[in-house]
Amino acid sequence: MANRKRKTPLFTGADWTFETMRRTYDAIERLALRELKLDLYPNQIEIISSEQMLDAYSSTGMPLMYRHWSFGKSFLQEERAYRKGFRGLAYEIVINSNPCISYNMEENTMATQTLVMAHAAFGHNHFFKTNHLFRQWTDADGILDYLEYARSFIAECEERYGKQAVEVVLDAAHALMPNGVFRYSRRSEPSLGEERERHRERLAQEEAEVNYLWQGLPKSRRSKNAKDEWRRRKDTLRLPEENLLYFLEQYSPILDNWQRELLRVVRRIAQYFYPQRQTKVMNEGCATFVHYHLCRALHRDGYINDGAMLEILHQHSNVVFQPTFDDPRYSGINPYALGFAILMDIKRMCLEPTEEDRTWFPHIAGTKDWLSLIKSIWVDYRDESFIQQFLGPRVMRDFRMFAIADKEDARHYRVSDIHNAAGYEAVREMLARNHDISVAEPDIQIVDVDLLGDRTLVLEAVSRDGARLHDADAERVVQHLRTLWGYDVELDQIDLDRAT
Repeated sequence: MANRKRKTPLFTGADWTFETMRRTYDAIERLALRELKLDLYPNQIEIISSEQMLDAYSSTGMPLMYRHWSFGKSFLQEERAYRKGFRGLAYEIVINSNPCISYNMEENTMATQTLVMAHAAFGHNHFFKTNHLFRQWTDADGILDYLEYARSFIAECEERYGKQAVEVVLDAAHALMPNGVFRYSRRSEPSLGEERERHRERLAQEEAEVNYLWQGLPKSRRSKNAKDEWRRRKDTLRLPEENLLYFLEQYSPILDNWQRELLRVVRRIAQYFYPQRQTKVMNEGCATFVHYHLCRALHRDGYINDGAMLEILHQHSNVVFQPTFDDPRYSGINPYALGFAILMDIKRMCLEPTEEDRTWFPHIAGTKDWLSLIKSIWVDYRDESFIQQFLGPRVMRDFRMFAIADKEDARHYRVSDIHNAAGYEAVREMLARNHDISVAEPDIQIVDVDLLGDRTLVLEAVSRDGARLHDADAERVVQHLRTLWGYDVELDQIDLDRAT
């Protein structure tokens, strides 16, 4: 049965009040639960100034973040660009926590606040709660308590050991953050909520393991007992190890307990952000799809008037705008635009399929139940698999996609594939590969350590498609590792393509 259209909209002007936002939030929530059947954390919406938004930018968007000079540097860079008009500010920042915290800009109009609430408090919220990567790798219930613990612990270390000593460890840890995560679930660790209680007990146990590892071995390497003992200690290291911060936290011969805990804080925060690096297209696509549906439903049912809807559509168009490759504004494919386009294409194929859709997506075309399909996609996929499985010919044509063959020994670029029947699969495969962080980010692993000699740490950096680490970057990685390891570090680069 059709809904009766509301006679009086929730608001008519640009100004907002907390009461107006509450009424609008309640209307959005009713539609989100009834029409999209979203699964949500409780919402906590906070209004902040532009300066507070800049501050949130600089501290990775997290409340209760500990202090570090890099956050202040980032704040100054963002503020300078904002004040000079080189860039704008996000309308919101949303935190993957329980409750789900959304920061809305106080400068937003009421129409923009409506869009922002639908986008963040419902779209991102649902994705955070349901996607398998966030369920596996993040602890929404414990993150706020853990950040409070981390901030107080680091402040205590600064008071006890000095700010400079703490800064040296944090500088090195932040530099190694991208390689301070577990990419595969293979160790059971306490939840973030349990960290505080287990702090002293855990550190005492880890200190005992480090002492065992580095205490003197028999001098004779030919002794059978010495070889057996060496093998046992080698097995303790469980090499190769992809998580550099974890290895240093566990086995560095020079770190004190408080320094190991600093590494643990940094790597647990890095792990918390790991799913977001893998789901940018899906996460923003989900939030944009949700706000588009909910705002249209608000207008359909009379909760917002034509003027507000026109402003929302204008903001939405800005969000999903995709410059062409030869546009000065082009900086890659807009994840909002790509994610939203694929999801809308899936909905279209379910409801109004073409023969092309039936050929490419026989399991989708004409199924009608687009909502169940899209919600299952939000649960089970990440960016590269989402693109590989659901990017269709129509979206590739709309985006005018093409692939470039960039050979090191070639004098010119070559367009290898375009958006036509012969190139669809190749373009889709290449775009999916570009969103696979295991390919896009350096693969650096600890492969060996000299237990009997000078304690040299040996790492391998595996490169693909000839994309090796820049010499200056490789040297900086080695320097940070030496700071935390205390002895010599060797980094070997291996070209996977040439090795095979």
